This record gives sequence, C-alpha cells and structure tokens, in this order.
Amino acid sequence: MEHTVDIIFKYFPELTEKQKEQFSQLKDLYFHWNSQINVISRKDIEELYVRHVLHSLGIAKVMGFRPGAHVLDVGTGGGFPGIPLAIMFPETNFHLIDSIGKKITVVQNVAEALGLDNVKAEQIRAEKVKQKYDFVVSRAVTRIKPFFNWVRTHFKDESLHPLFNGILYLKGGDLKEEMAELKRPYREYDLPDFFEEDFFETKKVIYVEVE
Repeated sequence: MEHTVDIIFKYFPELTEKQKEQFSQLKDLYFHWNSQINVISRKDIEELYVRHVLHSLGIAKVMGFRPGAHVLDVGTGGGFPGIPLAIMFPETNFHLIDSIGKKITVVQNVAEALGLDNVKAEQIRAEKVKQKYDFVVSRAVTRIKPFFNWVRTHFKDESLHPLFNGILYLKGGDLKEEMAELKRPYREYDLPDFFEEDFFETKKVIYVEVE
C-alpha cells in the first residue's frame, strides 16, 4: 500500500498550512529528481512518505530543535533526514552535506523549490567541516564508532536543548555490539513508540552525548 502525505499529518497534527503544503510537494519533487539522478531506490520511492519522510521525522519525536540552533546532517543523500526536519523546524538552521555532488544537486533543488531558506547543502566530507553545531543527525551512513570520530569536534560548547549537544542517529536492528564499540553512554528511542507502521518495527533513534 502506498502511503500519502496524510500519514505525516496523522502523526504531526500541529503543522501549519505552509508546512502541510511543503510536505505535500515532496512526492512530486522527489519523483521528478529521482528520475534524473537516482537517490532513492524504486521500491522505496513508492513509500516515500513512510520510509523517508516519516522515518526522518522520528528525530522530531525525540528532539524539538530550538529557533536559531544549528544542525548538521551528515551523508544526507537526497536530503534525509535534513529536508523533512527543516520543514518541521523552519527557524532552525540545517547544513546538509554529502560527499557525492549529484546528491547535493538534488537537495539544493528540492530546498529551493520548497522555499527552505534554513537549508544549506554542500558537497563536503564530514571531517572537513569547520563549523560548530548543536546536533549532528544522520541515517545510518556507517557504524557509530567511525561516525562519532568524524564529527566529535563539530559541537558547540553551550547547550540550548533538554538533551545536551550530541548525535541523533537513525539506525535499525540490534545495536548492542555496535554501541559497545563506541564505549560511550547512549540512549535508544524505539520508533514503534511513536509510529505504528511495520516498517518501524526495529527502527530507533540513537542519542549520543558529546561533551
């Protein structure tokens, strides 16, 4: 069954009309760009709103980003989780990066079409980024230990949020072994606590504090 944008409205009933319109535009934009530059698999694009948009917004169920905060999305691909989060938090600044230029081309065009002036998209490796952020977000680009090492120096000293500055990472499956490699405290937030679709059965948001 293909889900429509209504599934986003179901879980986030407080959206403004502008946000509803922006989320509604995502399907046509991604179908258009994906036909030119493949950033989402054919199977997944049919379930764009669950597997990409709602999955990205799992982070919004864990953290409400403050106005003026800065968030880095590492390995954004076609713009996930950064684009849905930028729609959800229009006063938060999002820096979406990927090492593959054609993916950043898609992100830039989608952000422009949606009028997201809180999004900066850049082709750059995480280790080369010079700015500091409140949070780093990502969707399972690699194991958590190397990921942590890429971004550990990219955080502001002052924290503005209920959770201290750190990583919010979308992962799936049994992560005990992987998280043990990191040797740092972390928290798991199970996405089935927020979303009832089968897709989320083993999906989690992992929070790692960086002090």
